[in-house]
Amino acid sequence: MTDYDKYLRLDKFPLIWCPGCGDGIVLKAILRAVDRIGLSQDEICMVSGIGCSSRTPGYVDVNTLHTTHGRAIAFATGVKMARPDLTVIVVTGDGDATAIGGNHFIHAARRNIDITVLLYNNWIYGMTGGQASPTTPRGKRASTAKFGSFEPNFDIVALAAGAGASFVARETVAKPLALDKLIERAILKKGFSLVEVMTPCPTTYGRRNKPADPLLMVQDLKDRSVPRGKVEDIPELERESAIVTGVFVDVNKPEYTEQYAGLVEKLGGRRTAPAAPSGGSKTP
Repeated sequence: MTDYDKYLRLDKFPLIWCPGCGDGIVLKAILRAVDRIGLSQDEICMVSGIGCSSRTPGYVDVNTLHTTHGRAIAFATGVKMARPDLTVIVVTGDGDATAIGGNHFIHAARRNIDITVLLYNNWIYGMTGGQASPTTPRGKRASTAKFGSFEPNFDIVALAAGAGASFVARETVAKPLALDKLIERAILKKGFSLVEVMTPCPTTYGRRNKPADPLLMVQDLKDRSVPRGKVEDIPELERESAIVTGVFVDVNKPEYTEQYAGLVEKLGGRRTAPAAPSGGSKTP
């Protein structure tokens, strides 16, 4: 059994998350995964940006960075380059990672830098105004889509896979034990790893779109979840609303920090002298 308390800053409790929010379920899943792997608190750096999900590091007693909106992956990249020995975990949301942070997301995946991104997807900007996010489903309401969003929404899994991630998976908070196993695999995978976590927001999303009842929202996630290998078994009309779960990408490929270290070793720490101005002497 996991001793959650040893990983938590208990003086920061109670949590600020709304009753029925799924973020606490994800927090416990992260801690179970970390505990099974056997990582010490000093071996982990958890980085977040802005939003409900991004409050997670504030409750966890590891090395933490709470950064600006959309920049969590950029900061995490810097941490990993400076300290490749650390296990770097990014906690972010659908708006934080794929709107203002979209470029950082796709380029970290493209480079295949060894960080684990846990993306909490609640289909809306939950804490920062209730605006429609890049994942808000068509027809669903937000403060910037009072009559329902008509924009096509991102498929986060397809986005990460297309950008070049080494490990890509999706699960819901309705299946927390399956979720912690995917998080464990993501942390252990060398390269850019993403776990998209479908989680309810009863306050900002639920009140606008019904039901706002947290139990019903979690039940809806459970009812619509379909393992990746069984999509073909459900009626075609149900596939559009299905939440397909499981592992979508698990490949081995060159990792950025290792390639960079190899380049440094190859150069042997040599300094390359800058070119001398025309007619002048060379800089020693």
